[in-house]
Amino acid sequence: MPPRSRTHTRTDTRTRTNTRTLAAAQLANSLGDGAFYTTSALYFTRVVGLSPTQVGLALTVAWAVGAVAGVPLGALADRRGPRGAAVLLALATAAAVLSFLVIRSYGVFLLAVVGYAVAQCGLAAARQALLAGLVAPGERTGVLARLQSTLNAGLAAGAGVGGLALQHDTHAGYLAVFALDGAGFVACALILLRLPAVPAAPTRTAKEPRLAVLRDRPYAVVTLINAVLLLRLPLLSVALPLWIVTHTAAPGWVVSALFVLNTLGVMAFQVRVARGVTGLSTAVRIVRRSGIVMLAACVVFAASAAGGLGPWGAAAVLVAASVLQLVGEMQQSAGSWQLSFTLAPPHRVGQYQGFFGTGGPLARTAGPLLMTTLLITWGVPGWLLLGTLFLAAGAAMAPATRHLYRPVPAQKAGAPLP
Repeated sequence: MPPRSRTHTRTDTRTRTNTRTLAAAQLANSLGDGAFYTTSALYFTRVVGLSPTQVGLALTVAWAVGAVAGVPLGALADRRGPRGAAVLLALATAAAVLSFLVIRSYGVFLLAVVGYAVAQCGLAAARQALLAGLVAPGERTGVLARLQSTLNAGLAAGAGVGGLALQHDTHAGYLAVFALDGAGFVACALILLRLPAVPAAPTRTAKEPRLAVLRDRPYAVVTLINAVLLLRLPLLSVALPLWIVTHTAAPGWVVSALFVLNTLGVMAFQVRVARGVTGLSTAVRIVRRSGIVMLAACVVFAASAAGGLGPWGAAAVLVAASVLQLVGEMQQSAGSWQLSFTLAPPHRVGQYQGFFGTGGPLARTAGPLLMTTLLITWGVPGWLLLGTLFLAAGAAMAPATRHLYRPVPAQKAGAPLP
């Protein structure tokens, strides 16, 4: 085997350094986010004095606006440079979080939570554009897998801090959590400044639309299919806890145990699952596999309601189903990351990532009602229908990419396929 060139070695070293910096930024804000997510609902209801309905409505509106805003903010990152945009959006997120410390009226709260969601969605798109500018196409999915593991580690540790605040249930404790989250985003911005600047995209021509992704119907089809697969998000956070309590004999603590299992599983195995995903064909293949695994998970989840299992039997079936769900989740994540980059123009990654990122908010907005109707109201048939939906979406990704796009030349691994 010929020795590696010095240029290749320097490139590998830069990639590792940039990956560590991106991971440090991810960890800085995810620690605070983990604490924020576990305490925010109680803070807004007990300290601010809002009703649960008001909080839920505000969050729904905020994430809907944020999903829409992600596209123009991603385009801004392309035009002005993704590093500077990511830094500014991280600081904007910090400002929104810190504003919650002094807000006491619903109208101002709604404006602040919309600002928080907009900044978060824009930051996600800018970060993806920054990563695309710093990491070679074949290595992006592996880097994203490491970042996802870091994210889960930070969220888990932050949730522990939030748990302490919940246990003491004091005004000062909640304020400390929000201050921690705001400080985390400031630290994230400072860490991102240590990365090399990525050049802004070339100025668009007069005939080129400002937001080209909105006219890219093939990419929209892939995004929609991915949004269907992302229904696993409300499945885990909304439907499964209700299913366990209302349809199985499993003890209530199983809900928390399955959440911990999922978090630790992603931390431990996401990088390994994503290792072989380096191009369009491997991405499509693993997404198709994820649909099959999610169908199996839904069948096993449905079996947890069988009579005669008892508490421990039902818990064992739920753990088995959750392991399948975890595998399907990691496969879908790895494949979708690769697809979102490979099918986007290299000079428009920000706006394309902003558009692809709307799948998550869409699934979280429409998913709870769909999940509760299918699973809690319909029961076992609902699980089978949901599994079939996952299977169909996973299978649809292959013809969507095959018929709507041409294969990407090696030298243009990020180019769009007409």
